[in-house]
Amino acid sequence: MAYKVMVVDDAAFMRMMLKDILTKNGYEVVGEAENGQVALEKFKELHPDLVTMDITMPELDGISAVKAIKKIETNARIVMCSAMGQQAMVIDAIQAGARDFIVKPFQPERVLEAVQKALS
Repeated sequence: MAYKVMVVDDAAFMRMMLKDILTKNGYEVVGEAENGQVALEKFKELHPDLVTMDITMPELDGISAVKAIKKIETNARIVMCSAMGQQAMVIDAIQAGARDFIVKPFQPERVLEAVQKALS
């Protein structure tokens, strides 16, 4: 059975790229969200096995969304996505409960490695 993934990013293009990498490699993308607030609502509804979460988004940023999701489900598996040069934010994300992080622009091998690591 394919793992269910929710992709969260304010840029539709980034969501599409991630969705493409994941679906081509046997993952099922069950939902998408354009900000942390929508991600929270969809997480409660969809219960995905994994969430890819952008850090910088409107309404509710990725780190706040991770903390909120972790309150709902302590074992939630989340992989953060960040642009280059956001090391401090990545550390905050890991401390908030993210399992790994991937850097934009996405390298398919690295995305899959992070996803597999988070799911294992």
